[in-house]
Amino acid sequence: MKVLAINGSPKPNGNTAQSLQILLQTVQEEGIETELITIGNKKIHGCIGCAQCAEQQNGRCAAFDDTVNELLPKMIAADGLVLGSPVYFSGINGTMKSFLDRAFFVSYTNGGLLRLKIGASVVAVRRSGGTAAFDQLNKYLQISELMTVGSCYWNVIHGFSPGEIYQDFEGLRILRTLGRNLAWMLKLVEHGQGHVTPPTSEEIVTTNFVR
Repeated sequence: MKVLAINGSPKPNGNTAQSLQILLQTVQEEGIETELITIGNKKIHGCIGCAQCAEQQNGRCAAFDDTVNELLPKMIAADGLVLGSPVYFSGINGTMKSFLDRAFFVSYTNGGLLRLKIGASVVAVRRSGGTAAFDQLNKYLQISELMTVGSCYWNVIHGFSPGEIYQDFEGLRILRTLGRNLAWMLKLVEHGQGHVTPPTSEEIVTTNFVR
């Protein structure tokens, strides 16, 4: 089993990255392989709504061949997926949003490539706006039918300068609990394989509210 964590921050050693490392260390202690990748310092174009990924059905973004296409195979191969972001104006940072918009749209329109994986979200924030960003990350997991893992509180940890999160003792407990819960869910799914039939997926139906 493997958990892939995506650091949306442009800082590979900032509070978001360190938060994900704490979580992944707990997962590793349960005997599960992990990998942390930073994408916030990459040049990633936003989705342009061309829908060619839905047309071509090859599991790739047709508009831009960049970090999104590079990481999609890793995301698809992983058993668990963790999304981490800093908080910019009470939301996730722009590069992370561009990455998630495209990666998750490819998954959604190509038969649910990330469907039924175990997912979790983490945000690091100086003061406020953390729950709004946390909710934003969870929207990607839930629309893609990932089984979202919770912790003992919202998955938000506080700090400004790199390393200040270690003074947020409740936040550290949240991350460790999340790591254990994530590992537990992965083991449940593994033990259920071959014994419990996964739910079937229905064909996509889209509607709008213009009459």
